[in-house]
Amino acid sequence: MKKICFVIMGYGKKTDPTLGKTFDLDKTYHNIIKPAVINAGYECVRGDEVQESGLIDRSMYGLLIYSDLVIADITTFNPNAIYELGIRHAAKPFSTIVMKEKDGNIPFDINHNKTFTYAHMGEDISATEAARCQEDLTNLILRVEKSKEVDSPLFQHIQSVKPYVLPEEEYNQLIKELAEKEKIIFALAEQAKAEMANNNFLKAKDLWKKASERIENDSYFLQQMALCTYKSKSPTEKVALNDALAIINRLDPEGRTTNDPETLGIAGAIYKRLWLLDRSEFAYLERAISYYRKGFEINADYYTGENYALCLELKGISSSDPDEKVFNRIAAKKTRQRIIEIISDLKLDGDFLIRSDLKWINATLSNCHLALNNEAEHNEYEKLFYSCSPLDWEISSYEETKNIIINLNK
Repeated sequence: MKKICFVIMGYGKKTDPTLGKTFDLDKTYHNIIKPAVINAGYECVRGDEVQESGLIDRSMYGLLIYSDLVIADITTFNPNAIYELGIRHAAKPFSTIVMKEKDGNIPFDINHNKTFTYAHMGEDISATEAARCQEDLTNLILRVEKSKEVDSPLFQHIQSVKPYVLPEEEYNQLIKELAEKEKIIFALAEQAKAEMANNNFLKAKDLWKKASERIENDSYFLQQMALCTYKSKSPTEKVALNDALAIINRLDPEGRTTNDPETLGIAGAIYKRLWLLDRSEFAYLERAISYYRKGFEINADYYTGENYALCLELKGISSSDPDEKVFNRIAAKKTRQRIIEIISDLKLDGDFLIRSDLKWINATLSNCHLALNNEAEHNEYEKLFYSCSPLDWEISSYEETKNIIINLNK
């Protein structure tokens, strides 16, 4: 699940009362802040995207408290932005970035904070300055995320104060309210993820569909819609799989152009499940192998690699040719050994243990070691997978692959 960055700032063209200069703050948001936030791997939401009026409301308070990161642009000293920054500093000890146009002074109460500065050129921002600031702000976000350094004056001076934590159920209700208004794509996506967590795949599919209609051909929304479509098994499993195939084909109409591992993985999964439903249609398994192989060979993607190996074994046991049986079994073994090497290289990264896909890495290693008859390693990574608190559908997906491997080993 993507991390959330909430942006507090003035909107449109605003004049600094002390300098008499006018700044187009929307240019700051769209040319610097939003691209930098997205590049750092966050969902970016600005206050005006959730407010029903100019007044700070329930959704604003909730996001100020809950968001993984808050960026506050205090250029022109917009009173609402200053007030909202105060709420964030009272609620969270770290992960707040203050930024401002370079001219003018910073208010005394926050002038000891590190402030990210940028330069306007009249009401606009030069392309060179926008590019510099995007890169610098992205790097700052990543440093702030990693360091967890206290940046709130309250928590710096009164170390005994406790951060406020917004209960998960209250945040989910807030997101549900925003999604029902269909006001912002962010809320639709968050509510879709919540429905997926509760195995409500038909409802999640509808929400991803609404989000995809707001941004045509967005790959992430279409991928999630395809995933929820086949997971729903409605009205029947085969119909759902064919519906999902039609959705994913919108990202790859010819079936041969995409290099995106997520698209390749979902297409492979659809064809694999179609073959498991009807093993007389051998072309389904061949297509699954084709998609998974491409994802693994081009991207060294462990997920598509694991499924590529599994489908090779399924092909081997379905063949009447003894040589082909041996060939596919050996190719599957080599693929799994290569996956373990790839993940070993990933572990050298200092941020490995905070990767968002850590549960899937553990699931992959568990099943790879199971297939290679490394029982101790299989058990170790299975425990690590479950320690990541996977959702019900994620557990089902893992157990499905595990059971196929157990039957193959027999």
